[in-house]
Amino acid sequence: MTSGLAPVDLQRYPIDDPVGRSRLAERCRAELDSRGYCELVDFVGETGLLAMAAEARELAPLAHRHDGAATPYLEIPESHWPPQHPRLTFGEYALGAVAYDLIPAESSLRALYESNLLMGFLAECLGVDCLYRYADPLGACNVAVMSDGDELEWHFDQTDFVVSIALQSPERGGEFECASRIRSPREENYDAVAAVLAGDDSAVVKIPFRPGTMLLFQGRYSMHRVAKVGGGRDRLVALLGYDTQPGTCSSPLLQEARYGRVLRP
Repeated sequence: MTSGLAPVDLQRYPIDDPVGRSRLAERCRAELDSRGYCELVDFVGETGLLAMAAEARELAPLAHRHDGAATPYLEIPESHWPPQHPRLTFGEYALGAVAYDLIPAESSLRALYESNLLMGFLAECLGVDCLYRYADPLGACNVAVMSDGDELEWHFDQTDFVVSIALQSPERGGEFECASRIRSPREENYDAVAAVLAGDDSAVVKIPFRPGTMLLFQGRYSMHRVAKVGGGRDRLVALLGYDTQPGTCSSPLLQEARYGRVLRP
């Protein structure tokens, strides 16, 4: 088995084979271009999923909890915006995160994240020449833990793309919802954003939570949220951090909020 790729269903997703990888990446690129996200259902095979989910459950008690309210733009809004403007609309969030340095070096999740073959495949999917793993010692690869009552408000990401792997579904809720490509680099489209925030779901797609699925998502221009989680079973998701530039690290402020401490590269 190719080092690091043990959890992957390589029969279905032959990312260890140059020809198969290129064909698969072409399909993923087309999906990203058309709708802003790409689902690779059962990317992690049954045996790999059992191991990764067990690792995540063992790590979950180490998660740093953070909650509060934020705007969709994850910023402190300027005072000149008119009332009810999306830039002034706050939504609730509550979740936990297990930092990268708490994930054991021998874990299957860490081995998969550190696989050069996986990183090369993702670069092909995104249509870029090269990707780099985050230099962030806390956020490079982390596990998002959402428990009973947790939710994640409507927001845009501050990065071009996110790579996630669903590991364990909650008993209730926790659906991933997105308003795909609701804005662009040239048009903020505030009216459409305001409509979604007001409850209009006509432009919203709900992506089922399926353990084993890898999701490539371009969240800078697609507003998204995670619906409130219910029940006694945690919603567990691995988040794999890559960038097109080397040396990427979260700000000290973001590290403190998400992980409860600051650790620089």
